[in-house]
This record gives sequence, C-alpha cells and structure tokens, in this order.
Amino acid sequence: MAILERRGTGAVAQLVMNAPERLNALSDEMLAALHGALDDIAEDRSVRAVVLSGSGKAFCAGHDLKQMTAGRQNEDGGAAYFKDLFDRCAAMMARVQSMPQPVIAQVHGIATAAGCQLVATCDMAIAAQGTRFGVNGVNIGLFCSTPMVALSRNIGRKKAFEMLTTGTFIDAERAENLGLVNRVVPQEALESEAMDLAQLVASKLGSAVKVGKEAFYAQIQMPVADAYAYTGDVMVQNMLEKDTQEGIAAFLDKRDPTWEQ
Repeated sequence: MAILERRGTGAVAQLVMNAPERLNALSDEMLAALHGALDDIAEDRSVRAVVLSGSGKAFCAGHDLKQMTAGRQNEDGGAAYFKDLFDRCAAMMARVQSMPQPVIAQVHGIATAAGCQLVATCDMAIAAQGTRFGVNGVNIGLFCSTPMVALSRNIGRKKAFEMLTTGTFIDAERAENLGLVNRVVPQEALESEAMDLAQLVASKLGSAVKVGKEAFYAQIQMPVADAYAYTGDVMVQNMLEKDTQEGIAAFLDKRDPTWEQ
C-alpha cells in the first residue's frame, strides 16, 4: 500500500502512496502503512526531508468509502469502527507534523476530503497544473469535519467554510493563492520541483530544522506574547548548539560550515 524510496544523496526520503486503482484512498491498510513509514523515517537521523506523493492518476481521494460502508455491518452500525478510523487518521496526520523532518506533498490529479486534509497537514506542498482540491464530503451527506481542522488552519475562514459547505473544487492556482500549496508547476516538472525543494531543505543543519519545525507548530497555537517568550527560549538553546556556533563562525569567515550533524 505504501512504497518507501530513497532519492538523491540519501538525505531525502520519498514516500509513495501506491494504491492507484483506489486513487490512493486512506484505507485501513494505507493509514497503517503511512503511519509506520513516518515513524521509521522520524527515527532515521540521516533523513533530512520527506517527499510524499501518490501513484497513478491522483494524489489521494480521501477515506475508503467501501471500507466505511462495510463497517456499517457491525452491531453498532459502525460507530466504534468510524471513531477508531478517524482517530487513526488524526494520529497519522499529527505524526506528519510531529516528526523532525519537513514533509513536502507532491500533488497531482485530485486531493479530496481527507486527501486534501493530508495536503494541508504537510509542511509544504508543490502541485501540478490541473490538480483539483476539494473537501466535498457534503455532496454525499458527510460533512468533512476532520479535514476541516487542517484546511481551516491553512486558508482563510470564509473560503474554507465555502469549500466545506458547497463541496466545490478549486484548481491548483487558486490553491496557491489561498495558501494551501506553495507553488504550482507543469506536470512534467512536478517531481523535480518537489525533489529540489526537499534537497534544499535537506542541505540545512538538521538539528536547527528539527527545533524550528517543533517551535513553528507550538508557537502558532499561542497568544503573541507567549509565542515570543517561548521562541526566545528556543533561540537561546539553538544559539548554544556547537553546530550553530560553527555556522555563524563560517558565515563571518566567508567559508562553508563544517557541521557534525
């Protein structure tokens, strides 16, 4: 269900959702495979960045509705299964943001419902021209409440609410304007553009990026005064790192730094 490949210098891991016949839906198996792969990558200190993509015609079409329908056969009508499913999905999404390496979504085709949630959850996203994004569950009577969490933290409230309540899709250019993706490129340049961004991130001091990613998601939930107090402490600890001292000395000496990490 998920194929893990290593590209480039080895500092970039590429994680490919590989269920093209189901548009890479987040089935039970796909969720488990993704979460397990993310856990493994998080523990690999040689990996500095991750590119997440989908095989076939689409990035990800959201939850597997066939599996969800089968869950209704349980005695409780599927209530326990649905709760467990959404909890597992939320845990996988949380893992994307809690792991030390930045995760870049490489998006093509469609990213719908929980697939759009996955794009919004990733730290950055590159989309191919022609890609469509939607939280369209309302069209079948299922409001995209969990995808709403990530979407509403990426784009403006009114536009997010419009997408959620109308089920309409937006194109890649609109997604870029709204802040859902970083940039839009021709389909033929998608993989190279995502990999170039990942390799650029991977070239930075890994310990600094790790600290920065953790601080980014922590401070964004805080009032401004608390955020400044917290990030000030983070910068103090960052400044005391040996590799940071070397980076600053190298800059002042106009030479390349020699980092241990």
